Amino acid sequence: MDATDRVSPAGPAAPEGAPAAARTAVAHEAAASRRLPGTALALACHPGPALAVTSLACALALGSGLGGPRSALVTAAVLTGQLSVGWCNDAYDARRDARAGRRGKPASDGTVGPGAVWAAAGVALALCVPLSFACGTLAGTVHLAAVGGAWLYNVRLKATALSWLPYVTGFGALPAAVALSLPGAPWPRWWTVTAGALLGLGAHLADTLPDIAADRAAGISGLPQRLGTAATRLLLPLPLLAATAVLTFGPPGPVTAEGGAALLLAGATAVVSPVLGRRRRKAALGGAVAVAVADLALLLFRGVAAA
Repeated sequence: MDATDRVSPAGPAAPEGAPAAARTAVAHEAAASRRLPGTALALACHPGPALAVTSLACALALGSGLGGPRSALVTAAVLTGQLSVGWCNDAYDARRDARAGRRGKPASDGTVGPGAVWAAAGVALALCVPLSFACGTLAGTVHLAAVGGAWLYNVRLKATALSWLPYVTGFGALPAAVALSLPGAPWPRWWTVTAGALLGLGAHLADTLPDIAADRAAGISGLPQRLGTAATRLLLPLPLLAATAVLTFGPPGPVTAEGGAALLLAGATAVVSPVLGRRRRKAALGGAVAVAVADLALLLFRGVAAA
């Protein structure tokens, strides 16, 4: 090719007069080509969910009185597990994401090789095993079972009617693993595990709601994709309302003001969010996030271990 055909170091350029969609696609490709490999690998771990779950585990550990060093150990175990799950997800879905033209997926847009992502997932998982068992045999077993379920979701259950199961077991296992990390490995309170499981179901519905149409086009047929956008939007507030009820009425003693307020918020969201979500897609997600935050606050306030 001659000099006029060379590609700019900044990335490919869209022809003058090209449609807006084409110019946007080229801009994404140019941005991807400028990413450093380390940055791309970090983005491939799904940093948002990984940090959210890790932060929750850290807060539960500190709130349960584990102390700084022990809480740091629990946090490290959860972080490595979440990193392994995120990298596994991106690496396994690389070909499917590339065929679907999905943006923001480093393993599918060429900014980092799937092999490197798989290697990172393996290293994170290898670190997760001893860190988990360092929290205690029972705690480590529960946590690694949750991580194993998340890997199973990535490679098999994501496209089946059981797509909800790893979320339910994983979120339910988190307060259980924290409780079992305490001295003497006390049994977790039933309402914390139940509420965690219900929050996991809500997280699955909320996570997939914006992408149901794209997932269906890519051949993914998990529970939300089978239900469809409208039904998933209607179902989303229900497990969150149930989790709030469990955290409000499960502990012994009278209902607290905090629990009553959270229950009112969850009930209002269950009624209002699906209606608003018909016109504004983010309304259903916003309501779900508000209830989830209230539930997490109750979960932290109640503690995770039996007295």
